Amino acid sequence: MIYHDAIVVGGGLAGLRAAIELNRHNVKVAVISKVHPIRSHSVAAQGGINAPLGNHPRGVYDTCEKHAFDTVKGSDYLADQDAVIRMTKEAAERIYEMEHWGCPFSRTSEGKIAQRPFGGAGFPRTCYAADKTGHALLHTLYQQTIRFKQSAERNEIVIYEEWLVTDLVVEEGVCVGVIALDIVSGRLEAFQAGAVIFATGGAGRMYGSSTNALINTGMGMAVPYWAGVALKDMEFIQFHPTTLLGKNILITEGCRGEGGFLLNNKGERFLAKYNDSQKDMEVAPRDIIARNIKREIMAGGGFDNSYVHLDLRHLGEEKIVQRLPGIRDICMEFAGVDPVTAPIPIQPGQHYTMGGIDCNTECETAAKGLYAAGEAACVSVHGANRLGGNSLLDTIVFGAIAGGNAAKYVQSLGSRKGEGVISDALKHAEQRIEGLCKSEGKEIPADIKASLNKVMDNKVGIFREASTLQEALDEVRDLQGRYKRIKLNYHGKRANLSLVWTLELKGDLDVAEAVIAGALAREESRGSHFRTDFPKRDDAGWLKHTIAYFTPEGARLDCKPVNIGPFEPKERKY
Repeated sequence: MIYHDAIVVGGGLAGLRAAIELNRHNVKVAVISKVHPIRSHSVAAQGGINAPLGNHPRGVYDTCEKHAFDTVKGSDYLADQDAVIRMTKEAAERIYEMEHWGCPFSRTSEGKIAQRPFGGAGFPRTCYAADKTGHALLHTLYQQTIRFKQSAERNEIVIYEEWLVTDLVVEEGVCVGVIALDIVSGRLEAFQAGAVIFATGGAGRMYGSSTNALINTGMGMAVPYWAGVALKDMEFIQFHPTTLLGKNILITEGCRGEGGFLLNNKGERFLAKYNDSQKDMEVAPRDIIARNIKREIMAGGGFDNSYVHLDLRHLGEEKIVQRLPGIRDICMEFAGVDPVTAPIPIQPGQHYTMGGIDCNTECETAAKGLYAAGEAACVSVHGANRLGGNSLLDTIVFGAIAGGNAAKYVQSLGSRKGEGVISDALKHAEQRIEGLCKSEGKEIPADIKASLNKVMDNKVGIFREASTLQEALDEVRDLQGRYKRIKLNYHGKRANLSLVWTLELKGDLDVAEAVIAGALAREESRGSHFRTDFPKRDDAGWLKHTIAYFTPEGARLDCKPVNIGPFEPKERKY
């Protein structure tokens, strides 16, 4: 059994920021990551990170209160306002911290951090590093962990890369450790810790058409869920308006922030047709634009009934090369299109999980000693719809908060606890994996995964209604039954990716069930969740969070009130 004062599960922005904060409090920490940290999906974030710095000529009167209002309004008033206000108040401090650690932000002519407009924002407040902001931030944080990791013999930060956490161990309501699989050797190991922080990212690969990396499965949310920790607001799935046709690679909102146009097959800026986007056009919030792109295609305004164009040609080659170089590279490499001379074919695709592990503003969960941060968590600062630029901010603000609170908790503990229950959990995990390897079933994991992706894409998408959601729920439960008859195509121990993907498939199935159950229960339209059979927002009946608990019979739903602050729910006009 391996002991660490604290364990962070996940090596992306939230996980590394949490690890650094623990270390700053003199707590020795281990980071357990399924991939090398700089291969975490945070590296793929493109457009920017929000903070009311006031560096743009049109942003000099921006404030954290105005940032908070935009965030709450963008969330369709489902965000917990105390959490939002805390995030926006700490935004500038975290941006300057990253700058001082060496993050190469793009600059204004005066040398200040450059900011661009993003959807739903009253001011241009999105700080950026060209169109590779996540890449710049993640490498900056990883460099900081290397600095601590190499500090003499203390082993202040230990990184276990290519390990998959399979179980969370909770004893009498207290988190005492995790069980993890060393993917390379195939060895299961028990880890004991004073505190555990889950920062495993989103669960987008439940869907087939997703901007998410293949590593973004439901496993990170499922492990605490299986251990009795609730998931919150799982029905709220963000569909990014602009992903590259046929590839689902993200085409950043920064393209529209810099002045890009969305055009239908007649060359019209069609967003002007729709009441909820005719004012802000291409910089309206993501849920609104994604729906209106889908509506335009359904009305016959798309190309081949499947996509529309994002036109950057009028921006000019100099601006595209300077501010959107990554997008140009992606378009040329994967679509054979140079956005300097031709429009980009785009369509909406799954992008972000607004729901996640239920936690409060301090990142505390119902299990004492267990914390959550980043996309895996639901604090909730995004509510029913996340504004672009707030996800990266969420990771570093709440990563730091989770790390600080976990450090205080660890330093308050006495003797170590949980040796017996951790040993038992290790044995159960070994038996479970042995059972998978010896299974004589005939179900192929890849077939079940493909069926799940099809169900989620076709029946739990941008537009939803009761009959298709019920069909989706029934089909996912059928897939859960098929999973029990699964057969691995490789039984070796070393680098058994067949085993890894099969373990993660169980997480996808159970988290998908929670998504559908929440979507079926929420009989209203709010933010990214649009019910064609309940097209209006219902503040009287549904201004509340859905809470999903895992049971062997399926997801059990409950509700809790939204924390309303200074911003009273109003009609969401743009």
